[in-house]
Amino acid sequence: MTGAMGTADDPGTGTVTDTEPLYATDGDVLVPSEHTRGPWDAKAQHGGPPTALVARALEAAAGAGFAVTRLTIELLKPVPLTPLTVTASVVKPGRRTLGLAALVEAGGVPVVEARGVAVRLADMPVDDPPGPDRSAPLLPGPEEGRRSAFGQLEGMPVFHVTGMDVRFVGGAFDRLGPATAWLRLRRPLVDDEAPSGLVRATAAADFGNGVSGALPLDRWVFVNADLTVHLARPPVGEWVGLDAVTLLGDSGAGMAESALYDDGGRMGRSVQSLVLERRPGT
Repeated sequence: MTGAMGTADDPGTGTVTDTEPLYATDGDVLVPSEHTRGPWDAKAQHGGPPTALVARALEAAAGAGFAVTRLTIELLKPVPLTPLTVTASVVKPGRRTLGLAALVEAGGVPVVEARGVAVRLADMPVDDPPGPDRSAPLLPGPEEGRRSAFGQLEGMPVFHVTGMDVRFVGGAFDRLGPATAWLRLRRPLVDDEAPSGLVRATAAADFGNGVSGALPLDRWVFVNADLTVHLARPPVGEWVGLDAVTLLGDSGAGMAESALYDDGGRMGRSVQSLVLERRPGT
């Protein structure tokens, strides 16, 4: 299987540098670059960049002193490669927890809805965790990972190649079944902002169904309709690890589940609902 902009050893970056952001601000809107494009439709974005925009907006709405610990994204329709507006607010104030909401619109049409929870930050070390230690690191690390080709929309900038660096330490894009991979953003999300840990984690979490695909791409489409991310603590470091598996039903639905890791070990989980469809003629 050939890569969209390069080979398994060199994914390529097209004709631009990695400093070009995924989105550029233009007044009240965010203008997507071609590096936000998804693998299924040349005119639609990958789920990762809009999800990261939602995470950024929820984090800003929560404010200092709170950490977003859960967010649920509902992809209402394919997100077009057109300018977006993102709004977020606190819908349930509180001293210890906040309820958050966000909306992404394209040309005034809602394309993504989201809800979130933020928990107040406190200096509260847990010296004696009950039971076994479940924060062990994910090994091997990203330095031992390998890139894997993915042939959808060959020849175009696409998020999974020119927007994200994906390193497999188990499985591959062209190998069916569970997979373990490390991911990091190749470029800023918005303008020249440094992405937060939450932004990095949510952008990577949307890859669960892609890295652990359980159906052949030449015969099936398995798009996620949503994404829920739970975090035990704020993510640290550039790399986010996914230990992912896809589960399939016989009714046109499925799910992908990923254990999430960073430099400090296990830090959360993500789940996606999948819509299964056969490709025409298969």
